Formats: sequence, structure tokens, C-alpha cells
Amino acid sequence: MAGVLLWVNCGLKENAISLVGFAGKNVRTQRRFRHCSGISFASFSSALVEPTRSSEERVYEVVLKQAALVKEQRREIKKRGLNLDDKPIEGDFTNEELLNSAYDRCGDVCAEYAKTFYLGTQLMTQERRKAIWAIYVWCRRTDELVDGPNASHITPKALDRWEQRLTDVFEGRPYDMYDAALSDTVTKYPVDIQPFKDMIEGMRLDLRKSRYNNFDELYLYCYYVAGTVGLMSVPVMGISPQTKASTESIYNAALALGIANQLTNILRDVGEDARRGRVYLPQDELAKAGLSDDDIFRGKVTDKWRNFMKGQIKRARMFFDEAEKGVSELSSASRWPVWASLLLYRQILDSIEANDYNNFTKRAYVGKAKKLLSLPVAFGVAFFGPQKLTKMTTR
Repeated sequence: MAGVLLWVNCGLKENAISLVGFAGKNVRTQRRFRHCSGISFASFSSALVEPTRSSEERVYEVVLKQAALVKEQRREIKKRGLNLDDKPIEGDFTNEELLNSAYDRCGDVCAEYAKTFYLGTQLMTQERRKAIWAIYVWCRRTDELVDGPNASHITPKALDRWEQRLTDVFEGRPYDMYDAALSDTVTKYPVDIQPFKDMIEGMRLDLRKSRYNNFDELYLYCYYVAGTVGLMSVPVMGISPQTKASTESIYNAALALGIANQLTNILRDVGEDARRGRVYLPQDELAKAGLSDDDIFRGKVTDKWRNFMKGQIKRARMFFDEAEKGVSELSSASRWPVWASLLLYRQILDSIEANDYNNFTKRAYVGKAKKLLSLPVAFGVAFFGPQKLTKMTTR
């Protein structure tokens, strides 16, 4: 089960990618939550000689690199007075009509498979909106390699070819119109290729791995298939000029939303994944709770399972809490789709609880009425902030 998310609503299985992901303020911040309700989070090695790096440390190196690229762009904008929202930056594509058509096709795909997210992008500037569509489509196509109708025919070599194609796209050699839109996007914004490559690595994991020994392993998987989208999209969505937060903390917030969304996907889809022979829950935590794969395959809700799920849900909510700290630091026009994704996905956790933790035979989802009610709330939070909106609604 891959889990692509654009900083917004994403669930691979639903073919609705959310362009986003947000993680803690920094790696040290997450160490505060090392023990939560009996859950042991990935801790740093205390070995004195060549300690093994945790997944968080490895991912944080990527975060620092992406943040450095955006900081350099912001310095250039300040120095030269550039405005990324004015005109497209000239790239290798001379046929503007063909390129606009490519972006329109990306928008059509987004509108069909991620309706809520697509609606939210309408508040963004035209250039940023088109770029986000292009990233969404690439993520969706990548996810479909292992979760789509032809997934049974996908081999590691096919993913190698997809990665080489990605390199060509970044070097201005697109294979089709969707590629052309992404190739144009990466010439306009400081989007780095590494998160894209890391997402492909997540697809490779899905081909060869169906168990995760501990949360450290699962965290890395969640970063690959979902957290990467936040790193891809921050440069496009933009950071508020008024922010006092560090660029690194904003990227970490993006990462956290991706991790939170993917953990939610995993908890929602336990039964579905089990029927495919997959268990995306940390094996050591299952054992500590007195559970095993056999209990999951039997699909019986017990007190042990309820207690275990309470801890897993608590961890997912912790990542959502960390994500909230960074959403408000985005460019004002980009906040709505991100808040919508965050609020809607959090409600899936509520639905799991309402189903008495039966994620074996009952699928947790947010109904249309709740979705519609969430959109104006997300809009209000995006433009007034959660604290100010609370004051306004309680007067």
C-alpha cells in the first residue's frame, strides 16, 4: 500500500493524492514524544562508535537540503524583486499553447480524482495552481505503478526505467504532455529531484516488503510514499513573507502532515491490506500488545486490539498536531487546500473510533455532509487562523 499525498488530501488507495505532509519542528522536537501511551518512537542510537542513524535523522538531511534551496530562492526574490506569480519563466518549451494544454490535462486529472483538493487550488495563483497539478499527476502516476490496474506486471526494472525517465524530465526531456508540465514546473521553482526519487524508492519497498519490524522502519516508508510530497510542494505553495518561523520548521511541518496522513491510511486499511497479505503495523508494538499477524488475519476486535489501536491513533494525531504548527506559515492563498486535507483526514481517525476500532471489516470514511461542513471551517482557519476563528465563532 503506497500512500502518496500532495500537500493535501491523499490516499493512494483512493487515488486521491494530497499534496502535502508536515512533520515536527525538527528532529529534536520529535524526541519529546519518544514514549507515548506505551508506544516507543524511533530513538537515536547511543553507540559511541559509528552509531546507526535513525530514519528521522536520514530524512532530516533531505529536509535541510530542500529548505536550503527555498531559502536561496527567497534571498534572490528579495534581492532582485522577483515575483514568481507574474509570468512563466521561459524554459525549453517554445510552444506555449502546447504547454498550457499539458497543464490543463493535469488539472483535469486532479479535478476527477481529488475533487476537494482541486477546489482548494482555485484560490492559488494561476502559476502555482498549475505547478501543483503537475506534481499531483506525477505522484498519482507513480503510485499507480504499484497500486494501479497493471501493478501485478510491475518489476524493479520498470521502476528503474521510471526513475531514469524522471531524470530526463528534470533535464528538460519530457516523454509526454504530463511530463512536459512537470519539466516546466521544475524550471520555475526550486523543486529538487531527491523527494521524487525517494517516492519511487517507496514503490520499490512495496514490491519487496510487506512487514515493518518497528516504527523506525515504518516512519521511513511513510516518508517515502507520503512525506515526500510535502517536500515537493512547499517551494510551489510558497511561504508567507510575514512568517517568523524557520524554513526548516515549515518543511518539517509539511513532512509531518504526510506522515500523519499515511499513518491514517494504514490504520483505516488494516483489513484491506491483510487480505493482500500485508501488515503495515510495527511488529514489535504488536508483540508488546500481545498481538500477532494471525490476530489481524482473523479480524476479530478484542480488548487487546482496541488498546493497541488507541495508541496508534494517538500517535497519528500527534503528527497532525505538529503539522498544524506549520500550515499557517504557508502563503495565504495556499493554506485552504492544506487545512482541508488536515481536517478531513483527522476525521477518519474519529470514524475508526466510532466503528469501535473495527478496521477489519468496516471502512472508516468521512461522509459527504461532513466533508462539505469541513470546507468552510478549513477556509476560516486558513484565513483567520485557528485561535482567531475560535474567538469569532464563540462570541
